Amino acid sequence: MDGIVFHQIIQWHNMLSNKVPPVTMTAMKYNMMWDGYFHLFTWVLTLTGILLTILTSTAKEWKKNISGFFSGAFLLGWGLFNLVEGFINHQLLGLHNVREAADPTLYNIAFLFSGAVLISLGLYLMKKNSLQIDLRKGVKLH
Repeated sequence: MDGIVFHQIIQWHNMLSNKVPPVTMTAMKYNMMWDGYFHLFTWVLTLTGILLTILTSTAKEWKKNISGFFSGAFLLGWGLFNLVEGFINHQLLGLHNVREAADPTLYNIAFLFSGAVLISLGLYLMKKNSLQIDLRKGVKLH
């Protein structure tokens, strides 16, 4: 969500923009390359999680509606990412801001807040559609 919306669609948020400001084509290209490495890493983690989920489940259990739990898990993951990445890269290390503006603080705080909202929604959906996961026996609905 961060990479698609902030990095690519509205083009505010590059990985190293506070260290290499994207004011020239070379600097923009450098930032875009590091955005690509960042997105590759996050997609590898996503695909690993999906594969582990499939491998620990049985076909019978997939017949039941478990989309609410997984939707919640995705929202939780996106929210945790925004919160952790925002705190470490924006606040702690100062690598970049959500939007390079005269005062980027409001954008950075809103980004952290969006992470907290996504976490809350994700936890709500996961609790509402709770699953018990036993790696030896697969997924059971509750």
